Amino acid sequence: TLHGTHPSLFLAGKSEGTPKLQANSAAHTKEMKFRGRVLALCVFYKVWEATAFITESSQPHDTALASTRNAVFSRPQTRPGISDPMNRDLPRRSYGAGPGAIAPIGIDQMWDTSSAVTAQGGSLRTWSFATPAIDRVLVMMRTDGRPLNADIELWQGPDNTPQKMRVYVEDGMERMFSAVIDTPGGENSIAIRNTATLEFPLAAQLEADLGNDGLGVISQGMFDMIVGRIVQGGAVYTKPFAPDVASVLVSMSTEGRPLNARVELLQGPNNVKQIIDLYTENGLERPFTCIFPAPGSGNVVRIVNTATLEFPLIASVEPYTMKDPRDQMINGGFFILG
Repeated sequence: TLHGTHPSLFLAGKSEGTPKLQANSAAHTKEMKFRGRVLALCVFYKVWEATAFITESSQPHDTALASTRNAVFSRPQTRPGISDPMNRDLPRRSYGAGPGAIAPIGIDQMWDTSSAVTAQGGSLRTWSFATPAIDRVLVMMRTDGRPLNADIELWQGPDNTPQKMRVYVEDGMERMFSAVIDTPGGENSIAIRNTATLEFPLAAQLEADLGNDGLGVISQGMFDMIVGRIVQGGAVYTKPFAPDVASVLVSMSTEGRPLNARVELLQGPNNVKQIIDLYTENGLERPFTCIFPAPGSGNVVRIVNTATLEFPLIASVEPYTMKDPRDQMINGGFFILG
């Protein structure tokens, strides 16, 4: 006996508890075997899912992240002659001063007064493409010195607007608006609506990218200069420029997500000279590129990612053309013109 316990009671308890323990142990063993089989089946399914539809390539893969800071921005590999966006060793042209440098073509050289279309205040003008081979167009707008207010939309099919922007320019003569709009996918149209009143007309002109001259040279120079940085949703990115910068190249893209941003050109504290409110359905297929004229000094470009935190963008703000030193000397006070 244990501490006075009656032997019959102790033996009876042991004989009754042994079958229960054996039943619990058998049930536990069966449950563990079932869980092990389910786990093995899940592991096999994951391995089969990862390898069943992937074709092994003999080419080496670049494991660098495409969204790293200061990553080289380029077009996706969907058209001939475009570099791989994951390639970090692309040959780059040298622009500006120095041996072997290439001078970018100014937007003013592309403006042709004879082909410009006047849009009165409140009117709408549309352009359709004669051939689906045009993948990119340059949109230019200017006024005779008055403010410029316009809406630009890219139409692709009925009730489909994959890209649109609202533009404001304080002086449409001093700061001509110019932006490159990608038009992949065939049937596209560009619509420009002058949202100002009747007293503020504007002149608009479109130039197609044919690849050999004109916009083809300008757009290639733009893409060779683009080096981007990440701007998270809700963040602000500003960059000032020296007085010798004549124009600024601004480019924005995403990794396939929508692009919502606001771009401003300021000259002095809260003195906004130009504003672009942009929406793009796919920032990788249709990135945004524009050129801001930067006359005078104290020019600052401010980019605001108006999307939420889940939608970052890649922004690039770089000098495009430089001012003539002789003009700087004359305007800077070295000479007095009578």
